[in-house]
Amino acid sequence: MDWSAETPPTAKDIAAYYRQLIADGELPPSSQLPAARSLAKKLGVATMTVQGAYTQLRADGLVESRQGSGTYVRDVESAGAPSAQETAMGLRELQTQLHHVTSQLAELSERVAHLEDESAPRDANGQ
Repeated sequence: MDWSAETPPTAKDIAAYYRQLIADGELPPSSQLPAARSLAKKLGVATMTVQGAYTQLRADGLVESRQGSGTYVRDVESAGAPSAQETAMGLRELQTQLHHVTSQLAELSERVAHLEDESAPRDANGQ
C-alpha cells in the first residue's frame, strides 16, 4: 500500500489492493482480512471506507464475513466452484479486457470525429 495522508485511499483503491493480494495468492483461502476499524485507523480513512471496500470484495465473491469474527478470503469447498484466487484473477483479466475495449472505443470515436470534420460541407472560401 503506497498511500499517503495527502491522498488517502478510496474504498475502490482498498478493494483493488486486496483483490490483487488474493489473485496473487498472498492471501490464501481462509485468511482473515484486517479488522475494518484498525485498517481504517492505519490508512487514515473512515471505517465506512474500509467497510465499503469489504462490501465490494463480498460482491465479487472473494470474501465472506463471519458474524463476530471478521472478514475472510472465501474458502470454496464445493466441487466446480472457482476459488477466490481464480475469481480475482478472472476479474483482473476482465478489467484488462475492459481497458483495452475502452481504448479502442476512444480511438474509434476520434476517427469518426475526424471523418465528420472532413465530410462537413465547405463554404465558398473553403471553410
